[in-house]
Amino acid sequence: MYLEIQINSLRRYSKLPKTSAIIEEYKLEVMGIPVEVVRKHIKNLHLAVYPPEGRVRVAAPLHMNKDAVRLALITRIGWIRKKQEAFKNQERQSRREMITGESHYFRGRRYRLKVVEINRPPTVKLSNNSSIELRIRPSSDRAKREAVLYEWYRKRLKEQIPAMITEWEPRIGVVVADWGVRKMKTRWGSCNIKARRIWLNLELAKKSLSCLEYVVVHEMLHLIERHHNDRYKSLMSDLLPNWQTTRDELNRSAIGLP
Repeated sequence: MYLEIQINSLRRYSKLPKTSAIIEEYKLEVMGIPVEVVRKHIKNLHLAVYPPEGRVRVAAPLHMNKDAVRLALITRIGWIRKKQEAFKNQERQSRREMITGESHYFRGRRYRLKVVEINRPPTVKLSNNSSIELRIRPSSDRAKREAVLYEWYRKRLKEQIPAMITEWEPRIGVVVADWGVRKMKTRWGSCNIKARRIWLNLELAKKSLSCLEYVVVHEMLHLIERHHNDRYKSLMSDLLPNWQTTRDELNRSAIGLP
């Protein structure tokens, strides 16, 4: 999810960085792999492979023609296929039906869902340290039940974040101007360096405290180091010595998985 390696003029990302406006778009097929290409006013070529299906997208500088882009892709075809295979082998979570007995996760632990129908406003609570009790009106459909549960997830996640940011600001030497929680399909977190704002994926409410802390520190560190270069990795290792293990734990599961 957070991999970035630079080799000469080619950068490989699991997510493309925000860059300038798109000048041109076209498609290529390289050794049987379809590739979306966009041309921009940028210095380097950026290659990304996106979950869940392994879609390949390239942002290329204006000075690179199609042949140059194709050649760059051929040199990295092994890496592309490796990333696609990793996404293919990820576990997939079937859609939750929001019924009693289903497994749902909270802060790294599995709980059984218990749906209780009542003619009162909906509530969610942990029951006996083994189940998530969802109290909801009998007329509520699956989507409504899911919305209520996710709103509970949002509140619980927001309870954890402020203290974590406060703890890490002096240790990293940054000040976070703003933060928020939202659903994201392909990233556990993101940051706006200029605004000094970080965003955290709502799905982190399901993950362990160590996973949440890793993503918070990861995004906060980008406020002083934009790229995933050697300096960034060294700083991460100083701050969280086991960060790579936690990163791999997150990347083994698709977003939306417990």
